Amino acid sequence: MTHILVFAETRGGAPRKVAFEAVSAARQLADQTGGEVHAVLAGSAGVGAHAAALGEHGADVVRVCEHDGLAHYNGDAVAALMAQLTQGGSYRAVFFSASAQGKDLAPRTAAKLRTTLAGDITSFVLEGDALVVTHPGYTGKVIQTLRLTGSPAIVSLRPGAAMVAKSPKAGRVEAVAPPADPASSRVVTTETVLGDTKKLDLGEAPVIVSGGRGLKAAEHFALVEALAAAFGNAAVGATRAVTDEGWRPHSDQIGQTGRLVSPDLYVAVGISGAIQHLAGMRTSRCIVAINKDKEAPIFKVADYGIVGDVFEVVPALTAAIAAAKKS
Repeated sequence: MTHILVFAETRGGAPRKVAFEAVSAARQLADQTGGEVHAVLAGSAGVGAHAAALGEHGADVVRVCEHDGLAHYNGDAVAALMAQLTQGGSYRAVFFSASAQGKDLAPRTAAKLRTTLAGDITSFVLEGDALVVTHPGYTGKVIQTLRLTGSPAIVSLRPGAAMVAKSPKAGRVEAVAPPADPASSRVVTTETVLGDTKKLDLGEAPVIVSGGRGLKAAEHFALVEALAAAFGNAAVGATRAVTDEGWRPHSDQIGQTGRLVSPDLYVAVGISGAIQHLAGMRTSRCIVAINKDKEAPIFKVADYGIVGDVFEVVPALTAAIAAAKKS
């Protein structure tokens, strides 16, 4: 029997949405192998209180490592922990999130285990002895299919690529200790400064409304913000051209050199669809494009397209959504 190990990423001492996505994805795979899902929670004292939540999403076992030196993310220490736990169990695969933290941690862990890594995957399936995964390549121009025959297979899952699903399991807690004192790491994080915590994170938002240069001026992003507010569970994104102009902060940028997102719904407002932007959002489950240019590349990847002036279409769409929610 082979099991699946998952790193459950936290922020502020609590699991992030990507942690539940990774556990839910691992549960799917474990159900095929007949094995268990073992989730890893690492942080300062008290982080283990969230073990039950991981159990609700499919973790049979939650391995909790509490240490004051893990109050802030420590790549060296956590990678050593993940490598030790992987070597100590019969794991077919190890799942990470392809978040900023996961993109740092997964390669470190793979290097310690001297094994390969498939990063930023968007789907996976078990075919015989091989774990077959897909990964957008060449700025999203192609979808690469990779067969991982080695064990364990180290993968990082693009945020939003897997659905969060309840699958209650025991969530049995096992306390584990770090292989070494985190304070002895080469790099020690002394402080973590969060941005605007009132804003819904792009990586966790089920709906994203993004604006491009078609909005013509920074003040016109009020249209995008109003549409996002009408949905109620939406974050605001932007293209690189917009952030380079200073209309929006760079943290809002979606694309090859910005955030990679896969929300349930992506609304592109005044975005032409440059390949660099498409690389960051084309894996969204449903894409709606609003642009007055019917030849805009964005329409080639959109599920629904509205050819029209954003200054007329967006207010009408905002009013319609608000009315629908009231009824």
